[in-house]
Amino acid sequence: MGLMDAGLYAYLTVLSILAVYGAHRLHLIYLYRRARQNDPPPARCFEALPRVTVQLPLFNEMYVAERLIDAVAALDYPRDKLEIQVLDDSTDETTDIVAARVGALRAEGFDAVHIHREVRSGFKAGALENGLGQARGEFVAIFDADFVPQPDMLQRTIHYFADPGVGMVQTRWGHINRRFSLLTQVQSIYLDGHFVVEHTARNRSGRFFNFNGTGGIWRRSAIADAGGWQHDTLTEDLDLSYRAQLKGWRFVFLKDVVSPAEVPVDMNAFKSQQFRWAKGSAQTMKKLLPLIWKSAFPLRVKLEATFHLTANVGYPLMVCLSLLMLPAVKARAGFEVGAMEIAYDVCLFLTAFVGVCYFYVFSQQEIHRPLADRFRFLPALLAVGIGMCLNNTKAVLEGFLGIDSPFTRTPKHAVHERSGDWLAKRYRGVRTMLPLLELSMAAYFAYILYFAVSRGLFALVFFLLIFQCGYLYVGLLSLFQRGFLRELRGLFRPA
Repeated sequence: MGLMDAGLYAYLTVLSILAVYGAHRLHLIYLYRRARQNDPPPARCFEALPRVTVQLPLFNEMYVAERLIDAVAALDYPRDKLEIQVLDDSTDETTDIVAARVGALRAEGFDAVHIHREVRSGFKAGALENGLGQARGEFVAIFDADFVPQPDMLQRTIHYFADPGVGMVQTRWGHINRRFSLLTQVQSIYLDGHFVVEHTARNRSGRFFNFNGTGGIWRRSAIADAGGWQHDTLTEDLDLSYRAQLKGWRFVFLKDVVSPAEVPVDMNAFKSQQFRWAKGSAQTMKKLLPLIWKSAFPLRVKLEATFHLTANVGYPLMVCLSLLMLPAVKARAGFEVGAMEIAYDVCLFLTAFVGVCYFYVFSQQEIHRPLADRFRFLPALLAVGIGMCLNNTKAVLEGFLGIDSPFTRTPKHAVHERSGDWLAKRYRGVRTMLPLLELSMAAYFAYILYFAVSRGLFALVFFLLIFQCGYLYVGLLSLFQRGFLRELRGLFRPA
């Protein structure tokens, strides 16, 4: 077998696996459509509302801390049944902002407490566990710094816990700054696909789904029964969710109850967030997938959990696919391959492509987005997903290999559609050398494009452009938003 043949068959193998995950997205849509309906009402309601502790984990969030605390204070829930814990691990002015706002709430009669830790042990999981030890509520609602919970959120969710078997209720995330930029539009669609289709399909078909770290409520006894918050993974929420469901606790997802939040406007912050989620998912997979398969749950539950926890394997596969694209394009130009292999290649590519595209278009349809918006961001959606592959591949490999890294929070800047120059604000995502590799991949695809056009393979141009533009967009925006251009100008500025 020649080198070109080996490259082509490696490409087809990778594409075959990606096609399976693409087909799985179509299966999720099938499960969703079977249970397509409004949120089911709670089976019964509490005669007297229970005490709820609202936990607000913060770390250096000076721009959004007060907004979050004020939103929680506006919750429509009896004050004598509401406890507010601000779990503050901050090392900057955020601590003073929180202390002042909590003091004002206490003066107004709220049961509010500011818990500040000098040592950030266990990161977010550690803060939640520490706060839980001091909490008085039977139920615990959690909101991250970028959230603005609606006043009726607790009233619309708490009664599901009148069923003693319910351990957690998750609401759908909304997007305050969806229209801020192309990046925020793309992220919003990604999240809509996850919440609208994945969560609804899994929950209403009896499969496992997960708490997303915020915008939800836990039964305190369910947390304890599952082993509490643990910080041996970067996705403590995913970890606890699976441990609780393995213990037999049932979860409820409410698609029609929306908790608005801010998505990152900084590409580097988005990368930090995705890195944490991808690595944490890999760590959780290693930790819990063997236990899931040893459990007595039905095969359909185990299979869906496997697809869920291994979904990020797609990122290393996409990197391999990118590197193998050149031999595949040369094969289409007639080098050492027959029509059958090319037909197989086309079928697989379309399966993966159509599965992903329809999944996200369908999610936008289900939340009644304008018709044009359901389609016009698809090229950018695919491109950004490809461009993020190097970042998330590094995360997945670190998770599989057991390489430790700290919990890196996602910076928030309190931006919305009319926000000014957020680049002047503090907080940025982690800087790495990955943008240079991303730009190298963009250059590689520029060569593949040139080769394809020179051989008259114009049908491939659109797909190759998606790959090139994805790596180019992610790489350039990462450099620009971290001030690389300003630094570069400084090197050539006269002394």
